[in-house]
Amino acid sequence: MRTRIATLLFFVLATSTYAQLEHDKTLHFIGGSLFGLAGAGIAKQASKGNRVWTFVGAVASSAIVGVAKEAVDASNPSNSWDNEDLAATILGGVTVGLAIELFAKKDSHRRLRGRYSEVYEIQPVDLNPIEIGLYETPPSLNTLSLSRNVEFK
Repeated sequence: MRTRIATLLFFVLATSTYAQLEHDKTLHFIGGSLFGLAGAGIAKQASKGNRVWTFVGAVASSAIVGVAKEAVDASNPSNSWDNEDLAATILGGVTVGLAIELFAKKDSHRRLRGRYSEVYEIQPVDLNPIEIGLYETPPSLNTLSLSRNVEFK
């Protein structure tokens, strides 16, 4: 019940403040949220569910994308660097990181739940049929059901 009220309150506040925000800042926030989500997913897999690294991954990925976007804007003569755009992008990553931290289920070790595959080293396989025991002797033309009077040119 409390989550429904909190969600309803969030949407009421978000819709009333949406009109006061610039459209560009909203797009930066959404972009930062999406890249923050991707960064959090990568960090979660890499750290095997460590909550701190998942949050850092969300914020760092949105910050990297925000700095890259503003660098592109600064190189364009008709545009310039905007710290407010950068802040909106990073805020999107922070929001995703906090949402994951607050709402994701954790295991008994306080790590984010999920399965993480171990990294196994792949050993090369020799597929020589004689060495693996498929044939006791090397195959002949007769073994391969070829006639002995086949002429090779």
